[in-house]
Formats: sequence, C-alpha cells, structure tokens
Amino acid sequence: MTLAINPYTAYQQNSVMTASPGEITLMLYNGCLKFIKQASLAIKESNIEEKNTNLKKAQKIISELLITLNMDLEVSKNMAIMYEYIHHRLIEANIKNDLTILEEVEGHVTEFRDTWKQVIQVTRQQQHGSGGHA
Repeated sequence: MTLAINPYTAYQQNSVMTASPGEITLMLYNGCLKFIKQASLAIKESNIEEKNTNLKKAQKIISELLITLNMDLEVSKNMAIMYEYIHHRLIEANIKNDLTILEEVEGHVTEFRDTWKQVIQVTRQQQHGSGGHA
C-alpha cells in the first residue's frame, strides 16, 4: 500500500529543505504575517480558539527569529529588542483580543520582511557578478 503524497506539501517541504538561511528567514516572516492575519480574522469572527492558536504560532516564529540572531553584530541587539517587543505585543493582543495591537505588530513584521527581501536581492546581485554597485 502506497501513501498518496499531497504535491503541495511535498513542494513546501522541498522548498524549505533547499532554501538558503536568508530565504528561510523570509519564509518565517511571511508565516508570521499569515498567522497574524488569521488571528485578526478569528477575533472578528469571535473564534477565540483559532485566534489563540494562530497568535501562539506567530509568537513561536518571533521567538525563533530572536534566538537565531547573531549577537556579535550591533544590529542584532536592536533587532532583539524589537523581537521581544513584538512578542510581548502578540501576547497582549491575545489576552485583550485587540485588533489595533495586531495591526501595529503586522506593520513591524511587514517592514522587517520587506527590508529582508531587499537584503536578499542585493546579496544575490553581488554574488552573481553585478558587484560594485551600492
């Protein structure tokens, strides 16, 4: 008996296994945003269990981003402060069912994600011979 494999699941697993660390960070940001949006929708629908599940997933992602920071870099110390703040706000939003807090947090995570995308693009350009340009 063979198990049917969902092609989408196989693709997702393969894309994570072949992703660079930079791409994995981007996936984490996108996942966090997805869970924040799902939690916002759950609050609007008064689905407390769904809200709690999604906010806990978002918190886990932020915790993962925090513990993987290279603290030898000065910028990482500032990032750590922001990640801790976002984590705290996610907990607060969960306790208070507060959509305003989620909008704020979503804005921060979107900014990090967009900046990270730019870093990946610049790095790729430098690696592929377009170097020398700022």
